[in-house]
Amino acid sequence: MIGQRRRGCAIRRGWLRRGRERKVGQCVVRYVLGMQGTFEERRYLIPFRSSLLPQIFTDVLVVGAGVAGARAAIEAGAAGADVIVLAKDSIRQTNTAYAQGGIAGVLRDDDSIDAHFKDTLAAGAGLCDEPAVRLVVEQGPARIRELLEWGMQFDRDGSGELCVGREGGHRAFRVYHAFGDATGRELERCLFEKLMSTDNVRYFDECFALDLITPSDEVGAPVLGAITYHARFGLQMIWARTTILASGGAGQLYRETTNPKPATADGLAMAYRAGATVADMAFVQFHPTTLYLPGAGRSLISEAVRGEGAYLLDESENRFMLHEHEMAELAPRDVVARSIVRQLARQGGRHVWLDCRHIQGFASRFPGITAELKRFELDPSKDLIPVHPAAHYMIGGVRCDLEGKTDVPGLLVAGEVASTGLHGANRLASNSLLEGLVFGKITGAAAAETAAANGNRSGPVAVVSDIRPSDHGEIDLADVRSSLRSAMWRNVGIERAGGKLADAVEMLKFWARYTLDKIFDEPFGWETQNMLVVGSLVARSAAWREESRGAHTRVEYEGPVERFRVHDLRCRGEAEPRTLRVETEELV
Repeated sequence: MIGQRRRGCAIRRGWLRRGRERKVGQCVVRYVLGMQGTFEERRYLIPFRSSLLPQIFTDVLVVGAGVAGARAAIEAGAAGADVIVLAKDSIRQTNTAYAQGGIAGVLRDDDSIDAHFKDTLAAGAGLCDEPAVRLVVEQGPARIRELLEWGMQFDRDGSGELCVGREGGHRAFRVYHAFGDATGRELERCLFEKLMSTDNVRYFDECFALDLITPSDEVGAPVLGAITYHARFGLQMIWARTTILASGGAGQLYRETTNPKPATADGLAMAYRAGATVADMAFVQFHPTTLYLPGAGRSLISEAVRGEGAYLLDESENRFMLHEHEMAELAPRDVVARSIVRQLARQGGRHVWLDCRHIQGFASRFPGITAELKRFELDPSKDLIPVHPAAHYMIGGVRCDLEGKTDVPGLLVAGEVASTGLHGANRLASNSLLEGLVFGKITGAAAAETAAANGNRSGPVAVVSDIRPSDHGEIDLADVRSSLRSAMWRNVGIERAGGKLADAVEMLKFWARYTLDKIFDEPFGWETQNMLVVGSLVARSAAWREESRGAHTRVEYEGPVERFRVHDLRCRGEAEPRTLRVETEELV
């Protein structure tokens, strides 16, 4: 057990006391512990003295080894910076590696950048930041061609031309896959091989980042690296001139999810504790079609299957999506997921059917899905597939600009952990791997440039996290985690109601009172604490957003409300969210 000492490093220096005011620029921010005090008091997860731990130094620290982290490290290393990449587990356990869908990009003459731009805005339901969308769709084709140069094996037809598919929300064929339904795994392989052949890059796997290091507990203090834990080497201080957070998503907040087990929202929680602003946390995307069998994991059935013509059927084997949206099964994901939930409410039961029986060559087009179905004695050429939505992608994240820079000096973000403004209120299919590639390159270049400009490294800063043992009662950690995930699924899921959201906020607050005050000495405890912090941010944002827009549906409100055409911004210590107006074209 890591030694338990004095409690409350976040209040030790006195900045976060009840009613305390602090001037930020021309604004006065009032810090109130009352309602959310449990989530605000803890700056670090564990007690430590930086001077007593092993010290590691680098120019650029990249937290995360998925598409965004790997691409950032490649760019920074190629520019001459010394780089360390941290992988919480292995590259096989990233959301990138689990991605069955493809990479969207305009490579054909019968498509256009403007069309991809408009499809992204339409899916984003009025909350996309147009400069971010324009940046990603314009730079996307170059990033895909770069992967081809690096040896990524995209699918090709008999004449050697790239195969191209279409997915929900896209009005053109612009999605590129590898090995049918294994795009993410092939992308991870390609990037990892490139990463390992890049000079100046060190790769640490199974290394858990507990917290970002700052010289003080003040919001706005610069990030200087991270404190990490490795089962073999223990705790280590990694000091960096620039830190890139590319830690992935938060699917494990929900009982039903497509995400691998490491996706426990650690990066979001770390950034929030370090004082970074998070945005649009209400927006969680639920994938419409995951395999639904009692006792089985929620295996993803790629949207590309519907892109190839699969139908969604009700219990009477009727295509209910024909009455839900003009694009039927190829409607945006929020529409399809919501339609399935409502269909289940009408018909009863726990799943609808996915009909692939009429798709020629299904097994060769989707070999991974076919093999997974075979495990459960399902043959997609003969059998209907039981499917149900599940949590899939965290749209909200750490707010950043078009260079990936956050409002905390020294901290950049890329990939699913970031809120770049690309996705708005609902991510367009296959734009996520694209975003990781584009912003990975951008943040890697920016970090290398910062390292080169800063000259010689400065010495480590004395940081003391002084946490006292808790005198509160004990709650079984596994029970807390299971209850949290169930409560999020039932109350902060696909369809939400004000009363249930308020209850979820209170439940999370209760569990936090007896969990966030504790000191744990292994990742399961730290993950659970991170999940409570981020779960609370999602629930509070969802309760605040009194409208239905994109992936966020409130049963009391039929559609978007103009006053909520804003990003809601939340920072540690602020009692209420700030808002940022979204200036974008009204789409019909």
